[in-house]
Amino acid sequence: MSIDARSLSPEATYRLMSGIVVPRPIAWITTLSPMGVVNLAPFSCFTFLSNKPPLLGVNVGRKAGQRKDTGANIHALGEFVVNIGEGSQMLAIHESSAEHAPDVSEAELLGLGTLPSETLRVPRLADAPVSMECRLQQVIPFGDTGAEFIVGEVLRFHVREGLLHDGKIDTRALDPVCRIGGPNYATLGEIVTLRGMRQTPKSVLPETAG
Repeated sequence: MSIDARSLSPEATYRLMSGIVVPRPIAWITTLSPMGVVNLAPFSCFTFLSNKPPLLGVNVGRKAGQRKDTGANIHALGEFVVNIGEGSQMLAIHESSAEHAPDVSEAELLGLGTLPSETLRVPRLADAPVSMECRLQQVIPFGDTGAEFIVGEVLRFHVREGLLHDGKIDTRALDPVCRIGGPNYATLGEIVTLRGMRQTPKSVLPETAG
């Protein structure tokens, strides 16, 4: 099957690409509205960009042409927290994606406690195994629908006791949740460990012409 990408609507393109670019990690983002309401929402177009300084990037789209609460709050306050949820929180992650008025706190609605951040006004989720306090660094608009790639500098990492060993996260113990196509999620499943690569010494490789 061959599909002309130019013939697809934004919605059709999203349905197609969200089933191709998988699995996607989920940034479970807390923000604070100008009214002091804690907003919580998951975003799966999410990655890290730099290790010095530590930078995270997340794509935040629009709803009916308007910025979603997360995007509006980040623009207003210039800060946000990226929480990483675990398998036991999968339902809460999904339910926090529901649309609510700006004066409704998804964290309160779902009974999720928060804790004060150390460098930000925005709180973090109390039960998230990992939380990262981020200061807005850059906003890059993309495409024709008003989507924005929001880049934040991580100022503080919060890691649950027992997850960090020799500077590395125990991913099995973290039990992160990922997004796949449609209203579908997954956990890690089988983990395959590969130790090094078998290589032929360059000295025994045949010479190539040119």
